[in-house]
Amino acid sequence: MTRTARFLLSAVLLVSTALPALSQTQTNAAGAVFVMTNAASRNEIIAYRRNGSGSLEQGSSFLTGGRGSGGITDPLASQGSLTLSQDHSLLFAVNAGSGDISVFQVQEANLTLVDRVPSGGAAPVAVAQWGRLVYVVNEGAASSVAGFDLGANGKLKPIAGSVTFLSTGNSGASSLSFSPDGQFLLVTEKLTNSIDAFHVQINGTLAPIKVNPSAVPGVFSVLFAPNGAALAVATGPTGGSNASAISSYSVLANGTLSPISASLPTLGAATCWSAVTADGRFVYTSNAGTFTISGFAIAAGGSLTPIADTVVGTNPAGSSNLDLAISSDSKFLYTLNSGTGTISLFGINADGTLNGLGDADGLSADAGFNGIAAF
Repeated sequence: MTRTARFLLSAVLLVSTALPALSQTQTNAAGAVFVMTNAASRNEIIAYRRNGSGSLEQGSSFLTGGRGSGGITDPLASQGSLTLSQDHSLLFAVNAGSGDISVFQVQEANLTLVDRVPSGGAAPVAVAQWGRLVYVVNEGAASSVAGFDLGANGKLKPIAGSVTFLSTGNSGASSLSFSPDGQFLLVTEKLTNSIDAFHVQINGTLAPIKVNPSAVPGVFSVLFAPNGAALAVATGPTGGSNASAISSYSVLANGTLSPISASLPTLGAATCWSAVTADGRFVYTSNAGTFTISGFAIAAGGSLTPIADTVVGTNPAGSSNLDLAISSDSKFLYTLNSGTGTISLFGINADGTLNGLGDADGLSADAGFNGIAAF
């Protein structure tokens, strides 16, 4: 792709990054946290108002119009099933049971359903947005990704020719993430232990797949830091004791991932999810098997350094803390605890260490909840 074409793509997509028709100035509340029930009968989003101290007050529930997968603990096995737009004016939710995506307008902790469209495949498990591009990864049947054009009214229009298959028919697809400049889309495959890289083309479709082996067995999810480093977490080899790890990569022009920090131990088990502070200084991982959170500082070049003794937070015993989210002011971290039906609250200190701030209840333990998003 020529430099001119890349410039045109960036210009077209960034025109609506702010989504002016839907953006609302956040007024009284400091922010909000959203979680998804993933219920098979009717999928819902539960909203919490966040105040300046980080505490949560449960608000209303909002139907997605679709059906989740149901299940007990982490049935979607994915990161990104519930995703806020870059400007926090929209919330995207996957409905794995009915095979579609719901789009909500966000105004503080209130949601308005504005669209629901087929996902372009079977069993969508994660969604990502950059500018006018929205991509969803479908885990079921023949694993694939599908792209949509995001209108100023929050409506999604399928992009012709955007459905792209992954490396195998059943790859265990589990996450996807756009690079900060919108040039690449990365997708993780659990069953092949691979990270797929796709170059985003001028019309929003994807160039041919570039399959990269993970530096660590058991890759689960990938997320870009604001500086362009790709951060991947993996559960580690089967039978390993607290063998999970995080790695950082740079993405080369041909889609090859070049390791920066390879296989840094999280000192926890079942590390599957990560979240990056909006200021790009820190990344945290949720270690579901040991009920802990690990933290790492992100250098300008993408290298990672453990914060303090690596494990910086502990959830209540039996939490099975799944996904996690960070407030847009980089001050608070929240984990979705499947085992106890709670959300754990942590304050983020200037050095990246965490302070436990208690738990918010109101969820059903072992009820198949998946997905958390915060601003």
